[in-house]
Amino acid sequence: MRIRKATALAATVLALSLTATACGTEDSGNNDNGGAASDNGGSDGGDAGSGGEGLTIGIKFDQPGLGLLTPDGEYKGLDVDVATYIANELGVEAADIEWLEAPSPERENLIMRGDVDLVVATYSITDARKESISFAGPYFVAHQDLLIRVDDEVAGEDDINDLTLCSVTGSTSAQRVKDEVAPDAALHEFGTYSECLAGLENGTVDALTTDDAILAGYAAQPEHEGKFKLAGLNLSDEYYGVGLAKDDTELRDQVNAAIEKMVDDGSWAEFVEANLGPAGYEAEAAPEITETD
Repeated sequence: MRIRKATALAATVLALSLTATACGTEDSGNNDNGGAASDNGGSDGGDAGSGGEGLTIGIKFDQPGLGLLTPDGEYKGLDVDVATYIANELGVEAADIEWLEAPSPERENLIMRGDVDLVVATYSITDARKESISFAGPYFVAHQDLLIRVDDEVAGEDDINDLTLCSVTGSTSAQRVKDEVAPDAALHEFGTYSECLAGLENGTVDALTTDDAILAGYAAQPEHEGKFKLAGLNLSDEYYGVGLAKDDTELRDQVNAAIEKMVDDGSWAEFVEANLGPAGYEAEAAPEITETD
């Protein structure tokens, strides 16, 4: 955890407060924390301008159902709820969380530079990533699939080689497609899944490939209703973990304890249903904690 610097707005409010006091006027309170959520869970997130000790957590900003920054400035999704619960168990209220966007290719860099304390961003646990950072968890298991246009069909893995695919740079999905699933398929990599969705809608690509939970969230968005569907392929098991600084065993153990409590008290199941249930996604049971060494 880090002590965050006060924002310029907070400094201005403080200066005005001191001036008012010097003139003999009363201050009715200068709380600019708007956007605080309940202590554990809830998808309202925290205001990055709140002062005091807090956590900086990296999430996705463009994954409906998992990590989404809404037009009205709220943070919503399973990863947001999981991160908020963990923060509460670490003694940090939702209002003292600073949310930072963590695109797939930047997640390790954000951790190694110390820009974030934790990354909770559909972050698959892999040996390659563990060379530079550590994980706690996992807290969720997903499976790689394809999102295709509603009138298209993909019969099996053999058909994928004939497709033009899209995924995001730095994702395990993109790497697996190239190395294991469809080495002959054309693959376009972009910085965000939103760019891939635009290509799928306009016909530039045939399918978006990533984890099924992510795809289900996109397919369920009102603006995409009736346009896309999942191909129904189970191409991998993706175990989502919480990324943190390399060899920070104390923080890892604290996060693991929080995840275990979240599952045991029923909060995990509530978060999954609230965020992924509307998309018709049937999640597997919470996976066992593996990141303990």
